[in-house]
Amino acid sequence: MSLSEFNLIERYFTTRGVRRADVALGVGDDCALLRVPEGMELAVSIDTLVEGHHYPLGTAAAAVGHKALAVGLSDLAAMGAEPAWATLALSLPEADEVWLQGFADGLFALAERFRVQLVGGDTVRGPRVISLQLHGLVPQGAALRRDGARDGDLIYVTGTPGDAGLGLELALGQRGASAVDADYLRARLDRPEPRVAAGLQLRGIASAAIDISDGLAADLGHILARSGVGARLELAQLPYSAALQRLLPEAAERWPYALGGGDDYELCFTVPPARRAAAEQACAALDCGCRCIGRIEAKSGLRLYRPDGTLLERSPHGFDHFG
Repeated sequence: MSLSEFNLIERYFTTRGVRRADVALGVGDDCALLRVPEGMELAVSIDTLVEGHHYPLGTAAAAVGHKALAVGLSDLAAMGAEPAWATLALSLPEADEVWLQGFADGLFALAERFRVQLVGGDTVRGPRVISLQLHGLVPQGAALRRDGARDGDLIYVTGTPGDAGLGLELALGQRGASAVDADYLRARLDRPEPRVAAGLQLRGIASAAIDISDGLAADLGHILARSGVGARLELAQLPYSAALQRLLPEAAERWPYALGGGDDYELCFTVPPARRAAAEQACAALDCGCRCIGRIEAKSGLRLYRPDGTLLERSPHGFDHFG
């Protein structure tokens, strides 16, 4: 017998995951009832993943569940917010129990790590589309924003941007790699690690921040636009994974991936020079680390400088749904 909508919800989503004390009423009613602690602000983000567009066809269901939550957690990380609650809207062509079990396993494994409780949602029949809304908590006035960068601030990035772009090419069969490198790069694409700990550490240190979902150059551009400033980026300072360096031995080959590849979900942030030591000390204790890659300037626009000091004339474009 096929699963009904309500049996599906009950079996795979209602009884799983963490239980938070600030949830008065979760899955099972018309609305969730949530308690926002005094002195805190609510940070809310929503992302949608479409099969074959945001992840390759054939991606393991557990990886899809992980990524659906990870992209929202990355938004909270960029705001310096502590994750709390999630709602899930799931469109499915059929009630595939094997796929649902894998999806739920991936989703709840990550949710338990970050103490996120699923508090509501909806399921419908249709193309496979996942929309997940995340809610986080941040002390009033302490959120990291895109509009705080100022002339002279240093620009940092966590981790190694560009890996997911190469992982996508591997997934699509557009290039080959050793088994070790392929496994690493596919994991960076399919199971991104949200930098929540970094975002929390950077509260009170960073002047602006954003997560890298559409490419480093494009997402840094959002900080520049919102802050009314420009930037100088040093291409020689871009960090790379060992796997990316093995597949792309020439520096000029790497730049388009680090600058224009999407789906990395690292953080790009700016820091006043007086807080440089505090920022680097905060990141040193984290697995992802961070590196200074440039400086904010008063003149608008993003300028990319090669190692020899010459200007790179054309900046790689990031991902644009309607571009």
